[in-house]
Amino acid sequence: MEAIGRKTENWGSKFGFIMAAVGSSVGLGNFWRFPFTAGENGGAAFILIYVICVIIFGLPVMMAEYGLGRKSGMSAVEGIHSLARAESRSANWGFVGWLGSLAAFFILTFYIVISAWIIQFVPQAFSGAFSGFADTAAEMTRQAQAADPDAAAVSIADVSGANFGRSISDKGAVLFCLFLFVAANTLIVARGIRGGIERAATILMPAFFVLLLVVVGYALTVGDTARAVDFLLTPDFSKVGFGTLLAAVGQAFFSISVGSCMMITYGAYLSSDTNIAKSSAIVAGSDTLVALIAGFAIFPIVFAFGADPAAGPSLFFVSLPIAFGTMPGGDLIGTAFFILALFAALTSSISLMEVAVSWFEERQGVNRPGAALGIGFVLFMIGTGYVFSADYIDFADFVTGVIMLPLCGLLVAWFAGRVLSREMMVSEFGEGLTMNLWRFACRWVVPPALLFILVFGALDQLQGFGLALPGPLTWLLGPNG
Repeated sequence: MEAIGRKTENWGSKFGFIMAAVGSSVGLGNFWRFPFTAGENGGAAFILIYVICVIIFGLPVMMAEYGLGRKSGMSAVEGIHSLARAESRSANWGFVGWLGSLAAFFILTFYIVISAWIIQFVPQAFSGAFSGFADTAAEMTRQAQAADPDAAAVSIADVSGANFGRSISDKGAVLFCLFLFVAANTLIVARGIRGGIERAATILMPAFFVLLLVVVGYALTVGDTARAVDFLLTPDFSKVGFGTLLAAVGQAFFSISVGSCMMITYGAYLSSDTNIAKSSAIVAGSDTLVALIAGFAIFPIVFAFGADPAAGPSLFFVSLPIAFGTMPGGDLIGTAFFILALFAALTSSISLMEVAVSWFEERQGVNRPGAALGIGFVLFMIGTGYVFSADYIDFADFVTGVIMLPLCGLLVAWFAGRVLSREMMVSEFGEGLTMNLWRFACRWVVPPALLFILVFGALDQLQGFGLALPGPLTWLLGPNG
């Protein structure tokens, strides 16, 4: 292993690493993706399956990624390639690093656009724009009925939806916010692990947790807590199918940031005295807890003001602004909520960006600031495309979160558990029960289960595109269409 060139920088402290790792996991997956995914898949039933997926699939893959990263001390692409070569295995295993790195990059291309929308909503909430939705709806109804007495009333939801439509249709404003967000990412990542990512995480994450508790406390006070508790804690398994399993696995991998090789990248900067199993449990547990707490920050408000929990992505940008606009003190809480989401988005996006920058930094003649600036420019250009064609975001989210991340997780588990020797990973996990359980999971549990869920879950999803399945699959997956 001496021939493998290692990173020369390490995390400054264990606390800094945990904050950065938790920050990489806690992101829009918790606030934008988790609520509407849970809402579309039956609430508590989905959440229970999601938690099981985190424990059975996510945690072993996270440990594998940290172990691979620390063992190689390199970026995901070069690290997996070097470890395979050290074991006299095919260098083609480097494809796993490429797949995960591309997933991270593709996620980031639309992640930054959603973050730009969030930036737009912060001043709107602070200025009281949300609280004017009801007055605007009443005035629009009055004008419409003055011209036509039979005209239907204009709903607050229509006004809120129109506000979101105007926000994302104002291309100049979105591009400006996109530039600000990409510039912030570029600046932080360019400053390195200790001076950039770790320092940002140790400031943003404590502030994030304080804001989260404030928003949750308010939501439980003014919202419909009883319905939220029932929705989040009482499973309805009648809505569970293979599509639910696929969504739960995709959400688990998206949320805790495995399958994107992000943790391989962060693992390359780990010191030898860091306990990978314990750190992985802290990170995965913290992210899962935040996702559940976020549910209690969102769903009491959703139910109290008659919003649809299965409203899809519009739940975040349409339904919640309505609620904030009609609740006492909603302007202040709405501002805190979108700042909270922005903090979460930033700590995750810098880790996604680090995956690519880490690899480019290893190229001869490319320094970290130059790599960060180059990646930032490419991201901005691709993000600009999404600004003008926002419909592609749902497709990109499906391909990355539902297919690429679980597939890469499957391959990472297979590589770490079967391709590499036991001795290779013992040096990272030590001998004992933890090593045995992890190796058993990566060899016999994660790969076949993920393969099964991917194949049948993908077939279930394809039914929505008009694919007619044969009788036995229809019986298993539900009716066509």
